[in-house]
Amino acid sequence: MSSAKGRTTIEVGADGVAIITIINPPVNSLSLDVLNSLKESYDQALRRDDVKAIVITGAQGKFSGGFDISAFGKIQGGNVAAPKPGFVSMEILCDTVAAARKPSVAAIDGLALGGGLEVAMGCHARISTPNAQLGLPELQLGIIPGFGGTQALPRLVGIAKALEMMLTSKPVRGQEAVSLGLVDAIASSNELLNTARRWALDILEGKRPWINSFYKTDKLEPLGEAREILKFARAQTRKRAPNLMHPLVCIDVIEEGIISGPRAGLWKEAEAFQGLLHSDTCKSLVHIFFAQRGTTKVPGVSDLGLKPRRINKVAILGGGLMGSGIATALILSNYPVILKEVNDKFLQAGIDRVKANLKSRVKKGNMSQEKYEKTFSLLKGALDYESFRDVDMVIEAVIENVSLKQQIFSDLEKFCPPHCILASNTSTIDLNLIGEKTKSQDRIIGAHFFSPAHVMPLLEIVRTQKTSPQVIVDLLDVGKKIKKTPVVVGNCTGFAVNRMFFPYTQAALLLVEHGTDIYQIDRAITKFGMPMGPFRLCDLVGFGVAIATGSQFVLNFPERTFKSMLIPLMQEDKRAGETTRRGFYAYDEKRKANPDPEIKKYVEKAREVSGVTIDPKLTKLSDKDIVEMIFFPVVNEACRVLDEGIAVKAADLDISAVMGMGFPPYRGGIMFWADSLGSKYICSRLEEWSNLYGGFFKPCSYLAQRAAKGAPLSLSEDPVKARL
Repeated sequence: MSSAKGRTTIEVGADGVAIITIINPPVNSLSLDVLNSLKESYDQALRRDDVKAIVITGAQGKFSGGFDISAFGKIQGGNVAAPKPGFVSMEILCDTVAAARKPSVAAIDGLALGGGLEVAMGCHARISTPNAQLGLPELQLGIIPGFGGTQALPRLVGIAKALEMMLTSKPVRGQEAVSLGLVDAIASSNELLNTARRWALDILEGKRPWINSFYKTDKLEPLGEAREILKFARAQTRKRAPNLMHPLVCIDVIEEGIISGPRAGLWKEAEAFQGLLHSDTCKSLVHIFFAQRGTTKVPGVSDLGLKPRRINKVAILGGGLMGSGIATALILSNYPVILKEVNDKFLQAGIDRVKANLKSRVKKGNMSQEKYEKTFSLLKGALDYESFRDVDMVIEAVIENVSLKQQIFSDLEKFCPPHCILASNTSTIDLNLIGEKTKSQDRIIGAHFFSPAHVMPLLEIVRTQKTSPQVIVDLLDVGKKIKKTPVVVGNCTGFAVNRMFFPYTQAALLLVEHGTDIYQIDRAITKFGMPMGPFRLCDLVGFGVAIATGSQFVLNFPERTFKSMLIPLMQEDKRAGETTRRGFYAYDEKRKANPDPEIKKYVEKAREVSGVTIDPKLTKLSDKDIVEMIFFPVVNEACRVLDEGIAVKAADLDISAVMGMGFPPYRGGIMFWADSLGSKYICSRLEEWSNLYGGFFKPCSYLAQRAAKGAPLSLSEDPVKARL
């Protein structure tokens, strides 16, 4: 939100209709200023004799994106007083707007989300453009709709649809909203206001129904059916999000309104909203919301006033899993792509992979056949560099082989234009080494995607000391355009995500060799909120990849790695993970993972090799202990990444953990979660384990210094320090 205050304006036409406009760019969010101004404008319209009816709309083709999220942080921090419970839902919407003696109509263009839709539902009718988005996405922030939405939406669209819209946070388009009963009519953008004015006057003259959303009952399912729907929703929610309370609170609040009437429901909503606003889940999710939007702010790069250059054409080297995934992501966002391979067979296989990626979207109904053909036509294959003479960016995605990559970058320098960005998708090789034989080090940059590249939301942008700020700005822009969250990191082994998380698998192996059960570890980690535990993850990525990346860390950080022979021993017996149907788990035809009793013998063998003895304490760890022994080493490594200036800020590591590794967003990311436990506690636990089980757990100096002061890990003492 800009420093200029948000406001509303009121204009009365000759027809006696007052147009109240919400103004708070960019999305007309409902800050406290806007809400107070809305109430004043509304009261004025009700007092004035020359006003017969009211239309509420938003400036610049957007109704309202909802409550101003930056105010949440201020209210949580105690910097701003929260509006008193029920001020918006009861006083403004239920008792002023809905109960008014003058009819009001919401004219919706662009978006009406969260509080924006709730204001619209307070009106007596809604007119929308066909493509406007209407929804209540509050649950994504750990709260529930707080401006009466839990009561109004079920009464307009029925309980089942209202639950679906709130629990999934998915908006509906104007066209669909009409058939649901959420919107009364559709109008084009230029006819919107006129249609709404006429509608408001028609209500006044009795030509259209005068409906108070809060007291409408014809859409509510009969009580018996309603109870069944709510019961089913609770069961689904417990299954889908066992660690989250707020979706269940939302269901309770909806139920209260159905059983005890809308007023009781509004009071319960107001109380629940206040409580949830101060919950850890809400604080974590609001932190992630802003952290995700803050990754593009990079001191010394994004503050130089540089504009991103236009990228008209991209070339990709290598049509394997990564190359084809990156190509898919690019053509989906309308970038023409050249995919280069070494021979016809590989090239065809790469093109077929892209085709399959797009086909699966068509099959799921996410893409029309026409769009598929248009998108696929953006891809061209090549076997040489001839067509590279006019590309603006190249992304190299070949196998991890230093001399091969060096050769490629020398060739690229010869064939590509001098402004062309030379990017590598390497996940383990030093970029300085890759560009060593070129004179183009200022335009060499890492573009590290996560597999599958067209699905995973994170893009690590890796800069060396020589990468020019312009090239970083360009890649940040491409990242945003292909709907990735880009995070800028420095150049080191594993960059940010893989480096932070290498202790994740290693800690798990250390525990297993000391006597902890493999499957108990995976269960505890999944229960904590990760998509899967470390062993199931090893099976998924395959032992080849696990060993290749693991060995990089053993090589580069020998003093703090735990060397286990467990995976190599299993590999000798042709176990390689899910692809061979045997890894840490056994897999049936449907790829369902089942514990494998044979694993015991490999664990015993690995113990013999490393000379580790079983520690009885580690055979009966609680879930909490397992989570801490596996994640505290990750926190420790994240501290190093921050201290070395590899990451720009702690919030970037939070986003990297959530989007790159599936760390639960409702815990706020790795550093935010660590700070909720406290640096002192984490450091003392690591010291205790370090004494018992060796240097792997030893806290780094950054963590130890923070703990000594009882200071949070996230705040860097010198924000200017961004050593590469």
